[in-house]
Amino acid sequence: MRKTAIVTGASSGIGAATARRLAAEGFNVVLAARRRERLDALAREITESVPGAGRVVPFTLDVTSQESVDALAAAVGACHVLVNNAGGALGLDSVATADLEDWRSMYESNVIGLVRVTKAMLPKLVESGAGHVVNITSLAGHVAYEGGGGYNAAKYAAYAVNEVLRLELVAEPVRVTEIAPGLVKTEEFSLVRFHGDEEKAAKPYEGVPEPLVADDVADCVAWAVTRPPHVNIDRIDVQPRVQAAPYKLHRE
Repeated sequence: MRKTAIVTGASSGIGAATARRLAAEGFNVVLAARRRERLDALAREITESVPGAGRVVPFTLDVTSQESVDALAAAVGACHVLVNNAGGALGLDSVATADLEDWRSMYESNVIGLVRVTKAMLPKLVESGAGHVVNITSLAGHVAYEGGGGYNAAKYAAYAVNEVLRLELVAEPVRVTEIAPGLVKTEEFSLVRFHGDEEKAAKPYEGVPEPLVADDVADCVAWAVTRPPHVNIDRIDVQPRVQAAPYKLHRE
């Protein structure tokens, strides 16, 4: 019997790459995100191009809406793997000049949304007998940097939730893994962070010869969830070779 994986934020970037990779690993995959047209296109792509792909189901999901998350939980029959990927960064302001709406939005998606989806799916994960929660956080959740206040705060909180969840589920058949990437170049992350300003969005990657790409993070997820059920990968920190910390990059 195929296992079922739910991937939030699956419409682009790390989420889409993770969905493709889990389908290739033999999972049925539920693609969950707000932009349905992108999900439909991704579902077709996976079904047509991934050899041996199982069921690929697009589901319109807003992790900041309890009604939306409840609908997902009601629609999904089984869940073996939950990848909490929805979230992101907004702005690069100092604390002194912080846009509090950006901070609130980041906290709602990166923390409250993660908890909302996890809470809704936990009964099914436990029922599976071998559940796995994978939380995509960031090195920003472990190392602070100037201008990162809002994103740091949200991802530090997501890290804390991850650690508490593992403690609370130690007697249950559910593994908990955190994947904390460094600099990843995707089509939208930086563009969203800088509210569509393409010039600003390009700057973090200037002179960086080989940043991570979404497939690199998806590879980490796939490795973690395909270990034997008694093996828990607590956390994977992954960054490009030319990065030593969120604020320390070699640029050519």
